[in-house]
Amino acid sequence: MLSLTTGLAPLVLAGLLGWTGAVKVFSRGTAQQAPKTALARMLRSSERATTVLRATGAAELLIAAGLLTIPANPVPGAAAAVLGAGFLGYLGYGRAVAPESSCGCSASEDTPITWRAFARAAVVLIGGATVAAAQDTWWPAVSERPAGALVFLAGAAVVLVALSADLDRWWLLPLRRTRLRVFGHPLLGTATDQVPVAASVELLENSLAWQAAAPVVRSALLDHWEDDGWRILQYSGVYGDRENARPVAVVFALDATAGRDTGDDPIVRVSYVDADSGEAVAVDELRAAPSRRILPMAG
Repeated sequence: MLSLTTGLAPLVLAGLLGWTGAVKVFSRGTAQQAPKTALARMLRSSERATTVLRATGAAELLIAAGLLTIPANPVPGAAAAVLGAGFLGYLGYGRAVAPESSCGCSASEDTPITWRAFARAAVVLIGGATVAAAQDTWWPAVSERPAGALVFLAGAAVVLVALSADLDRWWLLPLRRTRLRVFGHPLLGTATDQVPVAASVELLENSLAWQAAAPVVRSALLDHWEDDGWRILQYSGVYGDRENARPVAVVFALDATAGRDTGDDPIVRVSYVDADSGEAVAVDELRAAPSRRILPMAG
């Protein structure tokens, strides 16, 4: 298994760097995403950030080509390890000075820097060091053990996809919706006049709860589901001051049957969940008069 891992490491690393490098170099989104990255904050220029992102992408493509064509040569692996170390340093500094910004790692992410970006950079560092030390080629591992190689590469692909926040919309959000369809919820299949999600969003954005949480919110609606009569609406955000800021999921809950024609303002509950640990962020209780009907979510 160890020989298979070291033998296929160049392929895995080349796939990761080839993908992120190609997106940075060829995607039109690079220039659009650059102003949202921590790099733009560091360089104080969106144009310079775009140039650096494209140059980094070109370096990634060059290293990926080396890993595919001359994997036994230690240079591509060593270069990947240096690149991974540089990514880790950049992510650490970016998280410290601009926690609300994205890393721009694939030039298509617009979420704040989380542990997944650090984990992916660590994969590049460790994978590059492994390839440089092993100085092994990948084609014997594929030709001699094709079934094992296929299983290993498929598992590696799953791990890399899970570490890529910009791919969540392709697997994580559909997975959540599938779970609700399979296991159901109290309102599924029973409500004949369900309130559209857009109506709940409109109701939320006109509420005092939204006004209170708006300084934290950094995205449009990312996900929604229903649970025990509540409609849950999830956004991403950044909580805390500049020195102690951290990325969070901002979760609102309101009556799933509430609409503009239901009369009284609905009760809205708000919760902040740390994007790294998944634990609820301890915030001061939202103090409001009873007529405002804004409540923190339990747990």
